[in-house]
Amino acid sequence: MEARLNVFGSPLASKFIKHVVSAGKVLEDSPLPAATQELVKIRASQINGCGFCLDMHTKEAAAAGETSTRLNLVAAWREATVFTDAERAALELAEQGTRIADAAGGVPDEVWANAAKHYDEEQLTALVSLIALINAFNRMNVMLQMPAGDYQPGQFA
Repeated sequence: MEARLNVFGSPLASKFIKHVVSAGKVLEDSPLPAATQELVKIRASQINGCGFCLDMHTKEAAAAGETSTRLNLVAAWREATVFTDAERAALELAEQGTRIADAAGGVPDEVWANAAKHYDEEQLTALVSLIALINAFNRMNVMLQMPAGDYQPGQFA
C-alpha cells in the first residue's frame, strides 16, 4: 500500500508537518505525564482508524516501558483495571473530544469536571491541545491512506 501523496517529498507538506511536529514537542515537554499522552494518542487514533498513528504510538509507548497489557486494553479502558482514575479521565476526554461531531453540545460538563479533578490548568491545556493535535494528525494520515506497520521507535526524533 502506498500513500495517496508523498508528504515527505513535498516542500509544502514538509513545512506544514514541521510546524505541527513542533507543537507536539511543546506538549511532550508539558507537565502532562508521558504515559497519559501516549494513551490519549492511541485512543484517539483507534477511534479515527489511523493505522499509521497507532503503529507509531503503540511502539513508542512500548519502547518507553508501557506494558502490553495496558496497550492491549486501551480500546476497552472502561472495563480494564489497569488504568488510574486520572488516565481514565484523560481517555474519556479524548473520546469526547475526538467524537465532538457525534455529540450535540460538545464535551459534557461532567467529563470536563472529572478531568479537572485530576489535572491542573497547565495539564488540562496540554491535554486539550494534545487531543486536538492527534486528531489533526489522524485526519491527515487517514485521508492520505498512510501505510502502517513499518514504524521504528524514534524514527522521527
